[in-house]
Amino acid sequence: MKHFAALLLFAAAPALAAPPAGFADRVEKLRTEAGIPGMSVAIVEQGKPVMAQGFGVRKLGTTDKVDAHTIFQTGSTGKALTAAALAQLVDQGKIGWDDPVIQHLPWFRMYDPYVTREITVRDLLVHRSGLGLGAGDLMFVPRTYLSRKESVKRIANIKPATSFRSGYAYDNILYMVAGQLIEEVTGQTWEDYVQKNLLAAGGMKDGTTSKEGRLANPNRAQPHARMGAIRGVGPQEPLPEGDELGRNGAPAGGIAMSADDWTRWLTAQLAKGALPEGGRLFSEAQSKEMWTPVVLQPISAFPGDLAALTPNFKTYALGWDVSDYRGVKIISHGGAVLGSQTITALIPGKDVGFALQINSEDGWVLRGLMFELIDHYLDQPAAGWPEKFQTFVKARQANAVKQLAAPKTKPAKVGPSLPLGTYAGTYRDAWYGDVVIGQTAKGLTIDFRSTPDMKGTLEHYQYDTFVTRFTDKGIEPALVTFALDADGKVDRVSMQVENPIADFSWDYKDLDLRPVKDMAK
Repeated sequence: MKHFAALLLFAAAPALAAPPAGFADRVEKLRTEAGIPGMSVAIVEQGKPVMAQGFGVRKLGTTDKVDAHTIFQTGSTGKALTAAALAQLVDQGKIGWDDPVIQHLPWFRMYDPYVTREITVRDLLVHRSGLGLGAGDLMFVPRTYLSRKESVKRIANIKPATSFRSGYAYDNILYMVAGQLIEEVTGQTWEDYVQKNLLAAGGMKDGTTSKEGRLANPNRAQPHARMGAIRGVGPQEPLPEGDELGRNGAPAGGIAMSADDWTRWLTAQLAKGALPEGGRLFSEAQSKEMWTPVVLQPISAFPGDLAALTPNFKTYALGWDVSDYRGVKIISHGGAVLGSQTITALIPGKDVGFALQINSEDGWVLRGLMFELIDHYLDQPAAGWPEKFQTFVKARQANAVKQLAAPKTKPAKVGPSLPLGTYAGTYRDAWYGDVVIGQTAKGLTIDFRSTPDMKGTLEHYQYDTFVTRFTDKGIEPALVTFALDADGKVDRVSMQVENPIADFSWDYKDLDLRPVKDMAK
């Protein structure tokens, strides 16, 4: 225990199951072995917090301990708070879940006029709009010049991948629409509304919805990542603060919370909106709405030693995943921004909930501990899930490194077809905006104009394809291919992320960049 930060262990009533014996030691051992700088754990049982504890340090190279009040960036687990904000407005009669979005945002447009007319508030939250996986994420990953309203307007230019409501594909940008809708209906920004009506009203005193609020709190966890041959491999290193997520995307994952905050949020969730001291965050009726499955998710079986974790059903509700494990309903969600990850799970049948947070990207520890805790509360024997997840992830990463280094990936010594200066110019994608290819004495450069400091060089790969090398090592490199027309002029530019296991938010593949001079004709 001597290496742990401040501990808040609340005395549990005899009826409570209590966390596993030695669980804090188990967490610290895994954290240390994984090289995770800092971590926090929050557990609630039967309406009472039984654990809110920090482990490790807020930043490598310091002795600043993580404690129960250290805030971590929670990523997409914050989608549930955006859903809860909308639930409050439903309770107040200001909106309805099945209201058309254009009833409240008359200027909002999707690519397809039919979808514009039909898409509802509920649709914004459940990933069935027809947009592709992570479509439009480059508008806020890793940062942006764009306002939320401008970003929402640009969604009209994103072509759907499938028909409306025909299937599931996770997206973030429609949560931006939800945030803008809250502002249009209430006159308050999403940040101000959620801060006042959820975090403050719910007693989450450390939590914040803004970058400014997070950076003003000295008791915050700094993000870290491994930036070796591929992201996730190599030594852990601190990342610059403030660039983890553009503020326009905050309704999809821009909240920071402490373990102490999580005990309050989990308690309110399990109590169907009721607060321990009286009053409510939202009604029991809206609690039911938010936990009710809407869309079936495709199930990919876990491999090998993880096979027992494969659910029989997996669905998405309003800001929550709803699935089964060992015949028991589990409400859960994961979250990640650059350099930080969180996972949370609720077992309603046991009146138990917990959240685990880290200031790094070693998510296998979180997912393994999540199932270890669930097994404990379901009276199942320990199965070593963290170690099994580690084996799976390490093998996957090793395979990705091998793919990049394999002889078959060696480029042909052909090209480029044109003098380098011919590739220079401004290229525009309808939803992202402008990307500028420049030329210096050393070669070609690239500059993503909607994204601050997303700049780098282009190194020739083969034919008319180049590889980006961004100045910011946290940005995934990509292959940049120039397609020529019959006259030998650049007709369009496409991109593909280089890392075979890169996060889907690096959605370069969705860019359709055209020379600006041609678009003006």
